[in-house]
Amino acid sequence: MQFLNNLMEKYRPHFQKGGKFEKYGPAFSGIDTFLFVPKHTTKRGAHIRDGIDLKRVMIVVVFALIPVTLFGIWNVGYQHFSQLGVEKGFWELFGYGAIRFLPMVVVSYVVGLGIEFAYAIIRGHAVNEGYLVSGLLIPLIMPIDLPLPMLAISVVFAVVIGKEAFGGTGMNILNPALLARAFAFFSYAGSMSGDAVWVADSKITDGVSGETILGALAQGKEVGYSVIDMFIGYIPGSVGETSVLMILIGAAFLLFTGIASWRIMLSTIIGGAITAFLFNLWGINTIMNFPWWQHLMVGGFLFGTVFMATDPVTAAQTTKGKWIYGFLIGVLAILVRVFNGAYPEGMMMAILLMNVFAPLIDHYVIEGNINQRLKRAKKIVTA
Repeated sequence: MQFLNNLMEKYRPHFQKGGKFEKYGPAFSGIDTFLFVPKHTTKRGAHIRDGIDLKRVMIVVVFALIPVTLFGIWNVGYQHFSQLGVEKGFWELFGYGAIRFLPMVVVSYVVGLGIEFAYAIIRGHAVNEGYLVSGLLIPLIMPIDLPLPMLAISVVFAVVIGKEAFGGTGMNILNPALLARAFAFFSYAGSMSGDAVWVADSKITDGVSGETILGALAQGKEVGYSVIDMFIGYIPGSVGETSVLMILIGAAFLLFTGIASWRIMLSTIIGGAITAFLFNLWGINTIMNFPWWQHLMVGGFLFGTVFMATDPVTAAQTTKGKWIYGFLIGVLAILVRVFNGAYPEGMMMAILLMNVFAPLIDHYVIEGNINQRLKRAKKIVTA
């Protein structure tokens, strides 16, 4: 690392004011602060005494995503070969999954960071750090068979319309990764839904069916997977959403480091559990009868709860607001699953909708606190 630091110091003057590459200063600064702690302090606004900055926060989230990413890569190979009835070793399954998944990660980062660097150079500001996480989240929540050009266009939409149009990282009102998925879902429905998109090469290989648990339930079919399969992740689905165990490991890491809000996680689970339980009592079709606690284990519910709903930019900020925000996400996710047969997932829609209402929730929570203080003040004056 000392070699890299010396190299950056050697070329730094060329990218500073008056240097021959001054125009590309923001790009140089983005690489520099990614590798090393920034050599400057805040000059205005809120000041927090802490040894961590935004890039370090993003890196912590990336570390939390490593378990689900590694398992998801293996599961891509496992789903493909197991449905063909072909036995392969661990590394053969992992290698196949890596060959299918890593190009998606490369496209996501190249396109997304390319846009971020371009905007930074044009506007003359520092490179935004938020895409360090979004760049990995986007391929993790996409079908493994999604064509790379479609992925690239979805990334462009999410970064340009979802982030840069609002001013960049910290100013966006919608989660960029979910916005990319929503764009792909409504623009390329045939590549984002159905039974043939969740298992690699299922469209071109006879005998492979990538039907997910929620897809089967929406069609009134019985679930063909055990609870252990759901918990470990031996089921079809998006790369990062299948393994409850790996998601819980990531959640524990985020909570231990204090990066994610436990209130949002817990309230989302409570909201989803209560809603699913009430449908269990009603129970007039297959998806309503699906055990409430298993609803929390399948699809993108838990992954969205841990890595999407807790996004500090788009989530509610007040303590009470976090409880309300998370609870409503859980409720809406199950409602969409039960009543929208064409889209049996629900978590993406629920989080995006609550992203829009998060500022309103915080507004009324703050207004309520102000009114309570005014009432207490009047009582004191009267006394």
